[in-house]
Amino acid sequence: MYRTKRTLFLTTLISILFNFFYSASIAQDSTRFLALDAAITATTNNNRAVQLASLDENIAAAKYKQTDAIYLPQLGISYTAFSTNNPLHAFGFKLQQKNITQNDFNPALLNKPGASPDFTTKLELQQPIINMDLVYQRKAAAKQIEIYKYKTRRSKEFLTYEVQKAYLQLQLAYDAKKLLEEALQTAKSVYTFTNDHYLQGLIQKSDVLNAQVQVTTVETRLAKTNSNIRNASDYLSLLMAMPAGTVYTVENSDTIPFTEKDMPTKIDSSRSDFAAMQKGLEASALMMKAGKKKYLPKLNAFASYQLNDKKPLGFGANAYLAGVQLTWNIFTGNSTKNAIATQNWEHHKMEWELKQQLEQNQLELTKAYRDLSDAQFDIQQQKLAIEQAKEALQILQNRYNQGLVNTTDVLQASTQYSQQKFALAQALFNANITKAYIQFLTSTTTK
Repeated sequence: MYRTKRTLFLTTLISILFNFFYSASIAQDSTRFLALDAAITATTNNNRAVQLASLDENIAAAKYKQTDAIYLPQLGISYTAFSTNNPLHAFGFKLQQKNITQNDFNPALLNKPGASPDFTTKLELQQPIINMDLVYQRKAAAKQIEIYKYKTRRSKEFLTYEVQKAYLQLQLAYDAKKLLEEALQTAKSVYTFTNDHYLQGLIQKSDVLNAQVQVTTVETRLAKTNSNIRNASDYLSLLMAMPAGTVYTVENSDTIPFTEKDMPTKIDSSRSDFAAMQKGLEASALMMKAGKKKYLPKLNAFASYQLNDKKPLGFGANAYLAGVQLTWNIFTGNSTKNAIATQNWEHHKMEWELKQQLEQNQLELTKAYRDLSDAQFDIQQQKLAIEQAKEALQILQNRYNQGLVNTTDVLQASTQYSQQKFALAQALFNANITKAYIQFLTSTTTK
């Protein structure tokens, strides 16, 4: 008797200490309610992946602006100082300076001019006129902007799905916590009842120990579930780009059902990622045209105005030069031909990748609908099993009170009842997360 009381005292003390320290750890985290829509909005606005995708959009837009150069003039100014004793250059300097005299034709001076300086100020203008390869490269660059816009949109769609998953997992953790708290209350009641009867000499000690083990087991599972709640909350904080440490309370799992009405059964090729791939194909086709346009001649205009003087910072003689240049690369060692062939094969590869992605996602959608059907059937089965487990538990409890069954039978029935209730929560979770995945797979984009 003394040993039994000592064991009971130690068990109670350990339980009190455990609850105290566990409560202290929970208190370190702040708690606040989080709605699903709010979580989605915060994530799609603040998540790092969305911000990176937006930066890619800005980079593509900046690269497109660089192609303005194919239409706009280029203007530059330079100042150059020369000194030479080369006869040809020395004579040329004097011509540019418009400083030729009769004495400069002296053979001795022509052959050995000595150090001849020249200071040139030059203004140069270049104006593209016809460069068809660059025109198509510019069109391809414009497609890149659209590609990254679609990629950004798909990133938001994926993050929406990730938030839904994390939110549903948090709901499931809270459902598990509620069931475990109920199971713990039941286990403690059974333990108290069993221990009282043992102290009265009505039952064996093994019944008390079995009840005690059940209490410890449920407490351990409850502690793990609370850790799962904090882990799921931290992941939601990460998705929303918020600091970790907040424990979120959520809506009840039955308040945010995913509707099945008008859920499509086929993958839409207008989905954001497929639209991005289609724009990539269009950009690839434009780059092939740009490659072919390299066979055509190019026409550009140029002009320059310069000042020449023999003194530093002098601006004596002036002259201008203007013209139009036609260039035509007739043969480039087959480099253009081979580049076009490479672009063509890359284009075909992208076409097959698009087809493969469509087919693969269609298979995933078909499987998702099968999973949804299985989950819905599982829900119905679990509801029936709960009613059966509940009735079995009530019968065993009545028989136990009458001394007709032992504690183990009651504990097993109680555990079975709790497990069936959690299995229903798990089935609802599977159905909802599958519906969310179907929505992710079948999302469309208005072009």
